[in-house]
Amino acid sequence: MNIEEMTSMERVLATLCHEEPDRVPFFLLLTTQGADVFNVSIKEYFSKPEMVAEAQIKMQQKYGHDCYYPFYYASLELEAWGSESVFYPDAPPNAGRPVIKEFEDILSLETPDVFESPGLQKVLKTTEIMKKHSGEDIPIISVVMSPFSLASMQMGFENYLDLIYDDLDRFKELMRINESFCVQWANAQIEAGATAICYFDPVSSSTIIPPELYRKTGFRVAKRTISNINGPTATHMASGRCLPIVDDIAETGTAVICTSVLEDLSEIKTACKGKLSVLGNLNGIEMRHWSPQQTEDKVKEAISKAAEGGGYILSDNHGEIPYTVPQEVLTDISRSVKKWGQYQG
Repeated sequence: MNIEEMTSMERVLATLCHEEPDRVPFFLLLTTQGADVFNVSIKEYFSKPEMVAEAQIKMQQKYGHDCYYPFYYASLELEAWGSESVFYPDAPPNAGRPVIKEFEDILSLETPDVFESPGLQKVLKTTEIMKKHSGEDIPIISVVMSPFSLASMQMGFENYLDLIYDDLDRFKELMRINESFCVQWANAQIEAGATAICYFDPVSSSTIIPPELYRKTGFRVAKRTISNINGPTATHMASGRCLPIVDDIAETGTAVICTSVLEDLSEIKTACKGKLSVLGNLNGIEMRHWSPQQTEDKVKEAISKAAEGGGYILSDNHGEIPYTVPQEVLTDISRSVKKWGQYQG
């Protein structure tokens, strides 16, 4: 096979083996943008799995990035626990009221069945359609909220921090329940056709909790959970810092770390050498206002810092490109990767 003929799957697998493929792979992690493909509201868009799948396929064809992304929105998992999602016209839905109002509620909490959740079933249907279309040519990157970070949405961030510090027994019980849910949800997506699971774990980031606390909590949760997921994982801090805990993250068994724009890609790549591949770290917020030249400069800079020797996938730093990023910027990212991301075969 000539290096110029790599499929997206071959390109990604090569870089994850720390080899240099034909060019740097890049992921445009697009979600709400699919609503514009069909000129419908975000709420209507996410109500129809066939629409989401078709939009993902069309957007990949338009921009030429190296994955499908069947992720809907984070609060969809909370819907399985009895919560609601609040929709907005130009942003991702957000979680409604917490399902855990008092610490004592944890004792009566039960793990929901993934296959009885209408929302989660839509994601599985979307994934199945994508898999049928892509075969083995394009990776399908699915998402689970980590058990450790899911709890911040289940009970509110302030209450969750109080739980971590003040009630170790109930914290452990909540993690047991959440781990069961996370593993079932991850494996259901793999069974539906997902290539890999993005393990979203922002509460574990060094931006939110100290590394020493992470090692006692989120690290142990991740190690147990990831070991039971029947496929490769990438750990994502959703804009949070990871450099102080890179070695710990590598010990969880994950294959990729997704780094923040707050960290230098050169330092991250060096710290991850021989342990992890790196995904990131374009600034999705600033991206809303990039000119063509700024876009090219940012892409070129990222590639120059992290692409050598493989082990790097260019992407945004949050795991979800904002709805308000212009399509022209996405096109310029694609064009710039193809211009500056060529490896010498």
